[in-house]
Amino acid sequence: MLVFYNGKQYSDFEFDKEADFEREVVTNAKPFFGRDSILIDAKKKIETKALGNSIPDGFLFDLSDKDNPEFYLVEVELAKHDFFNHIFPQITKFFGFFKNTTNQADLVEKIFAIITNDQDLRKEFKKHLGEREIYKFLKDTIENSQNILLVLDGEKSELPEITETYSDTWGKMVKQLQIKKYTNAGDAIFTIHPDFESLEYVDAEVESAKDSEKKEYSEEYHFDGVADILKKIYAQLKFELFNSNPALIFNPQKYYISIVQDKNLAFFKIRKKKITLVVMLPEPEVRKMIAHHTVKHLSEPVQRFYNGPCCAIMIEDDSNLSEVEVVLKKLISKNGT
Repeated sequence: MLVFYNGKQYSDFEFDKEADFEREVVTNAKPFFGRDSILIDAKKKIETKALGNSIPDGFLFDLSDKDNPEFYLVEVELAKHDFFNHIFPQITKFFGFFKNTTNQADLVEKIFAIITNDQDLRKEFKKHLGEREIYKFLKDTIENSQNILLVLDGEKSELPEITETYSDTWGKMVKQLQIKKYTNAGDAIFTIHPDFESLEYVDAEVESAKDSEKKEYSEEYHFDGVADILKKIYAQLKFELFNSNPALIFNPQKYYISIVQDKNLAFFKIRKKKITLVVMLPEPEVRKMIAHHTVKHLSEPVQRFYNGPCCAIMIEDDSNLSEVEVVLKKLISKNGT
C-alpha cells in the first residue's frame, strides 16, 4: 500500500521484530494517545515474573477527562503473528488479572513505586493531578476502569469472530487500535485507526450485519458486573421517558443501548461505574441544560460516525438526573415535530 503526503510517496513499512514496533509505540506515545496520556513502559519497569507472569507492554493512563480517567493494559502485537498461539493467550491472561483483586492491589503498589522513583513520571502525574494524591488516584482508576488496548500494525481477520464469541471479555474489555508506518528515504509517517480520542465512541464501527444476526443482546448483558447504582439510573430514566412517550424503543446492541424514535436519538454506553450517554443534540444546546454532570466534547470524526451533531453526558450517580431527563425529553420532542 502507498500513501501520498506533502507530494511524497510513502511505502508500507513492515516490522521484522515485535520489539521494534513496541519501541515506536513508546517513543510516539503522545502523538498516538494524546497529550493528556501517560504511558509507562511496563517491560522496562517491572520484573518478568511479577503480576502472575502476565506482563503487558505498557500501562496507559488517559487523563483527557480528569474526572473520568481511563486505564489500559497495553499489548503491542504484529499482525503477522499467529493469533491463537500468540495473541489470544496473552490477552486471556489479562482478563484473569483484572478479576483478581490481589493482583490489582499489587499492580497499584508497583506502579506507585515506579512513579515515586522516576522524577519525570512523578512530575507528569502531578501536572495532571495537581494536589490529588497519586496513590489514591491509581487505586481508584485501576479499580473503576479496566481496559485492554490491543495495538496492531495491520488487520487480524480472527478478531470480529472472537469479540462476538467472547462478548463478555473480548467484546467489553478489549479496544483495538491499528497503527501503520510508512517510509520514504528515511522519513516516516504513521496512520492510526481509529484515532485514540474516538476509541470509546466508535467501537461499534466493527459491528457488521452478520455480527448482529449471530446473537441477541439484552439490557442484562450490558449491566452484568456493573455497579447497582447504574442499573437504578438507567431504570429511572427509562421509566420517565416511557411515561412521556410509550412508543419509544430501548434497543440493546453489541456496544450500546440506543433510544429509538424512528431513528437513533441517544446511546447508553455502560461502563463498570459510569454511563456515557451520547445524545444527538449540539453540544452548546446540551450545556445550557446540564449543570451538574460532565458534558464531553466529541471530535468531528466521532460526530460524523454518529451522523450528526452530538456530545456525551457522563453519569456516575443518581443526583440531578432531572436535568438529563430534560435533555432526553427535548430530544424526543424535537424529533417528533
